[in-house]
Amino acid sequence: MEVGDPTTETGAARPRRRRDPARKDRILAAAAELIAAHGYHAVGMADIGAAAGIVGSGIYRHFDSKSALLAALLEQVMDEQERSAAEIVADAADDREALERLVANHVRFAIEERRLLGVYYREAHHLPEEDLRRLRRAQRHYIEEWVIALAPLRRELSDAELRVVVHSALGTTQAVLFHHSGLPVARLAELLGEMGLSCLGLRVRAESESE
Repeated sequence: MEVGDPTTETGAARPRRRRDPARKDRILAAAAELIAAHGYHAVGMADIGAAAGIVGSGIYRHFDSKSALLAALLEQVMDEQERSAAEIVADAADDREALERLVANHVRFAIEERRLLGVYYREAHHLPEEDLRRLRRAQRHYIEEWVIALAPLRRELSDAELRVVVHSALGTTQAVLFHHSGLPVARLAELLGEMGLSCLGLRVRAESESE
């Protein structure tokens, strides 16, 4: 029997081990839940592995360390936001529509991914500087999509002022992360969307205007 031959001494085929393609996603989802609930330092790799349905050591096949896992988790947040913002701006009929959709998408993400964003805001400072720089670069790209769309509508503002306005609009959704209002999701999204547009200096259009 040659080296690497998948057959056994009895001639029976030895089943090949197959990597579970969903395992990495399960690890990230488990890490998000546990870190959001207990904090970064209180959660161990064994805890994450158990929640993901694998042994803790199995995580190291995908991530070198807990900080690498956290970096991948937070990069997932920014990659999704950056990708969706670029698609919205590219598909929008005009700058006003782009901003309305950017606000709505940001609000939706904040509501649906509350725990994940909470981890981003509370735990990112634990990352090595190189990972932080990568996250900040992605965040700058995300903000740039907003600034480019807002500039033609707020020509009286300087570049620095535009960025302050965009940051303030983005900041309105942080209320979702740290305050549980008990409001129905639709009403919460409506309020946050109105505040986001207001921060940008845009009037909320009536339904008849948007048709």
